[in-house]
Amino acid sequence: MTLPTDMAAFVRAVEKGGFSSAARDLGLTPSAISKLVTRMEDRLGVRLLNRTTRRLALTPEGEAFFHRTQRILADIEEAEAEVTRFRERPQGKLRVNAGHAFGAHQLVPALPEFLARYPDIEVEITMTDRVVDLMEEGADLGIRSGHLSDSSLIARKICDMERVICASPGYLGARGTPRKPGQLAEHECIVIANTPALRRWPFLTANGVKSIEVNGRVTANNADTLLQLALMGAGIIRLADVIVGEAIASGRLVPVLADVHHAEALPLHAVFPQGRHRSPRVAALVDFLVEKFAQAPWRVKGRRR
Repeated sequence: MTLPTDMAAFVRAVEKGGFSSAARDLGLTPSAISKLVTRMEDRLGVRLLNRTTRRLALTPEGEAFFHRTQRILADIEEAEAEVTRFRERPQGKLRVNAGHAFGAHQLVPALPEFLARYPDIEVEITMTDRVVDLMEEGADLGIRSGHLSDSSLIARKICDMERVICASPGYLGARGTPRKPGQLAEHECIVIANTPALRRWPFLTANGVKSIEVNGRVTANNADTLLQLALMGAGIIRLADVIVGEAIASGRLVPVLADVHHAEALPLHAVFPQGRHRSPRVAALVDFLVEKFAQAPWRVKGRRR
């Protein structure tokens, strides 16, 4: 069909930032992509793209048309997938957006098993702790922790994560193990920089949950840096068990104040735009994630919640 072909050329050129990248993605030549876009502009009577030797830039008309045609193409793809899903096994490219914590520590290690199970699926992973618009990013599926604010997305819960206070055996051997929350004032507590809420660690008391503000000489802007510092004996950290579970299981980190710490369950969801749940490859990954992680296999056993 001519119209979707023109649309596909235009949308992919914008998403990829140029005709050459779009051509590789669609199996055409850059000149063919350019002609398709020009033909569509002629038919519409408006310029959609400003072209330079280095980049493409959307005109105001082009930006409005891009968002609408992107949704149209997604609907066409989903409709075709729905019709054929009963006779086709999952296949094609699957674009996944995930936060660094779950993505690096759980999704990536599990990916070879998923790829072995579904040999016709290609996976493209982007990791960021910034909440992105899945449609604008061209992602089929997002994996998000905490409260979900975008009601336009369909969500399926994977599991609950929990936070853990822990330190290395070396650090605790040298500095002692705090037995009460107030003793944290005598220790190096490593926290995420520029996030005041993460300096307040909550504990269970007879009067409910009370928080203590902790301090230390080192801060960092991401959880993986905190993990590495704790493993090297630099101090005590409080991170999600999805990050520290393996290190605790192997004895490289030891839970601290587990009997009084308020773990604060963090729900983890797979989210996707309306209709994408009908895509066999999206459904395959979501089912795999729930199967693999619903029981939180990284969970530190025996902790009070």
